[in-house]
Amino acid sequence: MQSVCANRDMYTIRVNHRQLINSIMSDYLKLDETQSYSLAKLIDRMHKMDYGDFAAGVDALFTPSQRETGASDKLLNLLKTDDINNLPEALKNLPASQQLIDLIGLLEDSHISNIAFDLSLMRGFDYYTGVVFEVFDNHPENNRSMFGGGRYDGLVGLFGVDPIPTAGFGMGDVTMLNFLQSHSILPKLEPPAAAYAILIGDVYTKAQEVLQALRDMGLKIILDSSSRKIDKQIKSATQKDIRYALFIGERELVENQIVIKDLHEGREEKHSPQRIVSLIKDHRGKNK
Repeated sequence: MQSVCANRDMYTIRVNHRQLINSIMSDYLKLDETQSYSLAKLIDRMHKMDYGDFAAGVDALFTPSQRETGASDKLLNLLKTDDINNLPEALKNLPASQQLIDLIGLLEDSHISNIAFDLSLMRGFDYYTGVVFEVFDNHPENNRSMFGGGRYDGLVGLFGVDPIPTAGFGMGDVTMLNFLQSHSILPKLEPPAAAYAILIGDVYTKAQEVLQALRDMGLKIILDSSSRKIDKQIKSATQKDIRYALFIGERELVENQIVIKDLHEGREEKHSPQRIVSLIKDHRGKNK
């Protein structure tokens, strides 16, 4: 995140622990395995639901006797906890909670202060075994998780190797793009070439000499050899943000005069290869 020029106030790293979740389900709320799994999936969707619907869903998962002992109220109150130190003592003293407290302390000591404890963070129900995390965009127009991961102790053992403790994460390319755009930090990339060569007629072999001469003079040129229609080739050049199109046919080769079109301004001229190189280099130099 730092390498893409993101300030830490732009995003939040939310953390939780699978063993803490499991302890809450089985020991604190006294749920069976089926209830625990269903409740974890419900909590994972809670921020996309109306709170009343979520609370009703929680209530429906508990048995009448569990509801009578206040299990659903206990859970709903727990989910409002935004500081791990405010958990009930029975939960705060668990090894998983202490690991989270230590982790948050280590991060803050490393000047990474945009950390938040989030008990609603579930992630992979079937394989995460320790700390889990997600990185959230703080921008109001894209306030969502961008990527996340966590620790899994036995997963790699499925592939015939020692089941060593491992941590990993997966990143969403679209969510990351949305983040860069919403915060106006999407880098301006250079076009892949200075010009896009469009051949007119069957001149592919004959055009190679002039194309190589242009490249030898320092121009990066893309040549479309697909024989597509000219308008489609121009569209492709525009999509690649290439400003200049070069049109080369039999006449241009005979006259050693290439048609150059400025795709930004629509202006079209005819020049020698040397003059074309000079024009493009001069223009690119002025815009650096």
